[in-house]
Amino acid sequence: MKTPVNITITGAAGRISYALIYRVAAGELLGPDQPINLQLLEVSSEMAVLKGIVMELNDCIFPLLNHVVISDQPEVAFNQADYVFMLGAKPRVLGMERKDLLQANAEIFAIHGRALGEVASRDVKVLVAGNPSNTNALIALKSAEGLGAKNFTALTYLDFHRAIGLLAEQGGVHPNFVRDIVIWGNHSATQYPDIHHAQIKGSAALDCVEYSWFVEEFIPIVQQRGGAIIEALGHSSVASAAYAAICQMRDWIVDTNPDSWISMAVLSDGSYGIEEGLIYSYPVRVVEGEATIVRGLDISEFSIEKMKETEAELKEERDAVKYLLEGEG
Repeated sequence: MKTPVNITITGAAGRISYALIYRVAAGELLGPDQPINLQLLEVSSEMAVLKGIVMELNDCIFPLLNHVVISDQPEVAFNQADYVFMLGAKPRVLGMERKDLLQANAEIFAIHGRALGEVASRDVKVLVAGNPSNTNALIALKSAEGLGAKNFTALTYLDFHRAIGLLAEQGGVHPNFVRDIVIWGNHSATQYPDIHHAQIKGSAALDCVEYSWFVEEFIPIVQQRGGAIIEALGHSSVASAAYAAICQMRDWIVDTNPDSWISMAVLSDGSYGIEEGLIYSYPVRVVEGEATIVRGLDISEFSIEKMKETEAELKEERDAVKYLLEGEG
């Protein structure tokens, strides 16, 4: 049997975690022959709920689940972590602005980042999903001494999946036949879902759908999907967010198709004129577990404008938490 790997999930008593934990324990992330240890982090007030979740895990008798640790101490939950899903954050509710989320959650990610720097594996992969995820990932990265850009990403796959599904529906095909969509920028209503390079069954997507539909319907629907789900359900995305987190982490571990790309939020190196040092969603390829930004794509004036809009929002978010970023990392 292989040596178990350590998977940490924060906010482990929350809705998204509940949808995620059992799928990870069943082997959906790392496959049917990789045993795991689960290290679950939650605030003290939710430990009773977390103990109930562990009861269910035990009752499932997952063959791959070697050991479970629960804790309200980040240094315990992140100890020698190989993979981390950072879901622990105050959730967005109806009527809440992103700036409210940012202030509520910024300190959490600074604390967790410092703990990761102290005790996690030096090769740890940290996926931040707690909103506002891009800037929370930046806070965690800058707080994690000894770790770097290669260790952190923010969740973009939820938007990536939404865009693929919507384009597939409009094109009358299964989502498997859609490729090379790009999500640029922030996981927010300013994100830019771009189909200029996308393909549907090998044909240019913009030859298969009306350009007016792309501008007037596709972009705003993808941008506002999270809010629409909150309005419909009374809470933010759960099952789709958990599935997106698994898919993004798995594709970060396994090399991507060299002829295609995925979208992940990574630390900007200045590519495509985006300010260096922001966590910004780009088209990326993964080789030997390392995500590299795809360069050299032709970018239209329309796209540049949209990319700059979401960059501006990320700058505002970063500036709002400069007190946590200065002197860190």
